[in-house]
Amino acid sequence: MYRTPLPAQLSDSNRRIIDNNTTTLRVYQVWKGSNRFCLGGRFIFGPDVRSIFLTISLIVIPVILFCVFVSQRLIHEFHHLGNLIVAILILFTVYDLILLLLTSGRDPGIIPRNPHPPEPEDDGSTMSAGWPGSQSGVSVPSLPPTKDVVVNGVIVKVKYCQTCMLYRPPRCSHCSICNNCVERFDHHCPWVGQCIGKRNYRFFFMFVSSTTILCLYVFSFCWVNIRKIMDEYHCNLWRAFMKAPVSGILILYTFVTAWFVGGLTVFHLYLIFTNQTTYENFRYRYDSKRNPYNRGCIRNIFGIFFSKIPKSKNNFRAKVKLDSSSLFAGSMSLARTMSPEMAKTSFDIEMGKRQAVAAEDFEEIHSQIDSIGGLERCGTQPRRANQGDKTDWEISPDIRMLAAEFGMEHGFKGREKVRRGH
Repeated sequence: MYRTPLPAQLSDSNRRIIDNNTTTLRVYQVWKGSNRFCLGGRFIFGPDVRSIFLTISLIVIPVILFCVFVSQRLIHEFHHLGNLIVAILILFTVYDLILLLLTSGRDPGIIPRNPHPPEPEDDGSTMSAGWPGSQSGVSVPSLPPTKDVVVNGVIVKVKYCQTCMLYRPPRCSHCSICNNCVERFDHHCPWVGQCIGKRNYRFFFMFVSSTTILCLYVFSFCWVNIRKIMDEYHCNLWRAFMKAPVSGILILYTFVTAWFVGGLTVFHLYLIFTNQTTYENFRYRYDSKRNPYNRGCIRNIFGIFFSKIPKSKNNFRAKVKLDSSSLFAGSMSLARTMSPEMAKTSFDIEMGKRQAVAAEDFEEIHSQIDSIGGLERCGTQPRRANQGDKTDWEISPDIRMLAAEFGMEHGFKGREKVRRGH
C-alpha cells in the first residue's frame, strides 16, 4: 500500500530476498510522531499521556471524599434531596471524565506527512537567506521557506515544515512535543497529555468549563455542610471546621482549583468570541491588526460548538507493507532533516560514497585472491597468529558474499580445487 521502492543498486538475488521478506504492519506501528497508541490504534495520546492519571486523580479523589464524609450529613438533613445532590455529583464527574478522554484520546487534527518534498513551483519565488539550501552552493530547485496565502482578503504567510515536508495550512503549527503538524493548533496541554487542535478543541473547552462547575458544586455544598454544623452545635466557623475537617480541606482545594480552571475558561471564552487560538493570541496579537478569521461573535461561537467535526486525515489502523529496503531509509534521514532541495543532492553524494566503497572492496578481493594464488603456487602457507590453530587458510564469509555480488565466485572455486590438490 505504502511500499518503499527498492534502490536500483541492489542485485537481482538481493531483490528476491527482500521481496520475500515483506511484513504487513498497521500505520500506528510505524508512526513517525511521538504519540502513544492504545487498543490497536483506536486511541491516540501524546507522549506525556501519564499526566492524564494525575488529572483523573485530582478530579476523582475530592469527589470520593465528598461522597464518603460530606454527603452523609446532607442526606440526613435533606433526605431525598441529599441523595439527588450526590447522584448529580457522580453523574457530572463521569461526564467530566468522558470529556477528558475525548480530548486526550482522539486525533487533534494531525496532518499526514509527505513521503517526499513537494515540487517547487515556477513562480519566481526565492528562498530566504536563512534557508539551509541557500548556502549549499548546489544548483537544484529550491523551495521558499514561506508562501503568501490570502484569507478573507488578508495576506497570511504559511511556513514550510521540514519535518513533515509540507507547507502548513493557515492556523496550522508543528508541535515539538508530539512531533506533528496540527490543524488549528491551539496549544499542547500537559494536563490532558495531548495537542489541542481542530478536532478536539470543542471537547477541551467543555472539559475545562465542566471542571470549573464541578469545583463550584463541591465548594458550595461543603459550605452548606459547614453552615449546618454551625447551626446544630451553635459554634463558630473554626469549631465547625474542626468537626468537619474534610469539608474544610475540600473548600480550600476547590477554591484554589476553581480560580485556575475558571480563569482558563474565561480566557478561552474570549478566544472563542474573537476566533483566536492560544498560539495566535500569544504570538500575533490581533488586537493591533485585523484578525482574518474573525467572523463575528455569533458565527465564531457557532463554528466552535455547532459545526461538524471533520474526519481524521489519518487511518491509524490501516495496513501498510514494509520490507527490508526500509533499512536504507536511515541513510536519507539526515538529508530529510536538512531541507527538501538538499535531499536529492545528499542522496547522490551518499550513493557516490557507496560506489567508492564498493570499488575499494572490489580491489581488496582481487588482492586477496592474488595473494592466495601466489601462496598456493609457491607451496607455502601464510603465517598464523596462533600456532595451535590447525585449520587451513579459508576465505572469510564476508569476502565470499562480496565476490558473489561481483560475479567472482568461480575464481574462489578454482583456487579451492588447487588448494585441495596440494
